[in-house]
Amino acid sequence: MILGNQRVLVIDDEAPIRRYLRTALGVQGLTVYEAANGLDAINAVLTYRPDIIILDLGLPDIDGIEVTRRLREWSQTPIIILSVREAEQDKIAALDAGADDYLTKPFGTGELLARMRVALRKQSTNPNEPIFQFRDLVVDFSRRLVTMNQKEVQLTPTEYDLLKILVTHAGKVITHRQLLRQVWGEGYNDMHILRVNISNLRGKIEPDSARPTYINTEPGVGYRLKL
Repeated sequence: MILGNQRVLVIDDEAPIRRYLRTALGVQGLTVYEAANGLDAINAVLTYRPDIIILDLGLPDIDGIEVTRRLREWSQTPIIILSVREAEQDKIAALDAGADDYLTKPFGTGELLARMRVALRKQSTNPNEPIFQFRDLVVDFSRRLVTMNQKEVQLTPTEYDLLKILVTHAGKVITHRQLLRQVWGEGYNDMHILRVNISNLRGKIEPDSARPTYINTEPGVGYRLKL
């Protein structure tokens, strides 16, 4: 995907970071909106309807994780966390709240743009794609709709993409590397993020996530949608 003509909301309390991103993203043809705190950020999402959100965690009023959680109550806009926090628990909390990716500061502009392309690519749909049904799980690809026991399941864009890959190759083992490459992009190798998202996905579609009956782990290799 070529960036350009998309709307980006940058949420960061540091003015130099906002200025830098406004320039770097503007060169790519992106329209950049800004917010310096959590409350303004939520209002900005409602006002500008961005295609993608870049969010710092250390905001002065509402922590970025809480902002993510609130946005996920009504929005599936891709969220990329951009933070100085490197601790594993912060990454887990952000992903659990619904973030799609996590990049630590200092960061490379090229890497950020690549991750934005991946996140935006996830949003595209193919209207001719079929409906998959297995036991109580139904995935309507054209509508990006997942139901379990006839009840809609709210998935993040990342969780949906993981499920889509597993469903598309149902019965086959998909390696960790294949999932990372197809969902997060070439060269991405953060196994922890993959495990967290698989765990979250299981929590939403499995009757008992401790004893999964849909998504099987193939130790040391990857995952398989069991048929």
